[in-house]
Amino acid sequence: MLKTIVSLQLLPGARLAVGGLQQTARRSVHTRTKSRILPPPKINPSHSDGSARISPFGWGLLLIPATTFGLGCWQVYRKQWKEGLIAELERKIHMPPVPIPDDLAALSGMEYETVTVRGQFLHDQEIHLGPRACIQRGDSHTTGGLFTQKEASIGFLVITPFKLEGRDDKILINRGWVPKRFLDPATRPEGQVTGTVELQGVVRLQENRPQFTPQQRGAIFMYRDVEKMAAWRGTEPYYLDATAASTVPLGPVGGQTRITLRNEHLSYIVTWFSLSGFTTWLWFRQIVRGKSF
Repeated sequence: MLKTIVSLQLLPGARLAVGGLQQTARRSVHTRTKSRILPPPKINPSHSDGSARISPFGWGLLLIPATTFGLGCWQVYRKQWKEGLIAELERKIHMPPVPIPDDLAALSGMEYETVTVRGQFLHDQEIHLGPRACIQRGDSHTTGGLFTQKEASIGFLVITPFKLEGRDDKILINRGWVPKRFLDPATRPEGQVTGTVELQGVVRLQENRPQFTPQQRGAIFMYRDVEKMAAWRGTEPYYLDATAASTVPLGPVGGQTRITLRNEHLSYIVTWFSLSGFTTWLWFRQIVRGKSF
């Protein structure tokens, strides 16, 4: 009886001991399998903001994308301006012809407009401008009959003083294009129109000397130097391009007015804005993110 009581008294303790061992084992197992949590890294206040790492030199590099963006905006403006200029030239070139004004000074504000003149050519005083390629408009090149297709790229413009009817004024008229082998007037006597004629001409103004073009020397002009031509031949400093309708058989081919203007600003816009976007991305990658290629 005493042994039984002792055993009953020891059992709870034993259970407690066994339970304690189980709990200890569980805690030890739990401690061994639990992943270790590392403390968060200390944040340096000077590196908490990305902009604080950018040096003055890095900020200075932003001038590259900013400059290319500004050039792209400038080309947008230039494109609008050029399109307006082309539209204005097209409007003037298609205006109906008007009589040449009594005051020739008014021609200075009428470039690319067409005027009608009446008078006589002074063929013995003609001068030449070139070399030039022939502008073939309509079928004027077949009317002249002076050249073949192979000759169309080498020739000269015939500039002839023109005495206006009923007045003492003389002006310069670009009669048109002739191939090089017909530069001498003696080789094309049939094309030297005599007597009083009436024709239409497009008003042209003084041309600035193109870059790398030498100063004018001799009887052949390399660009449209109206003032020097007029001074050389004693005419008023006004110049007309005869229209294609003035072309006569075996004479200069008229209609040599160039009215096309280069308009490549769209390609410039794409180029500058593309460079701006690329350099901005490059700046952000290397300066802000600190990545290199």
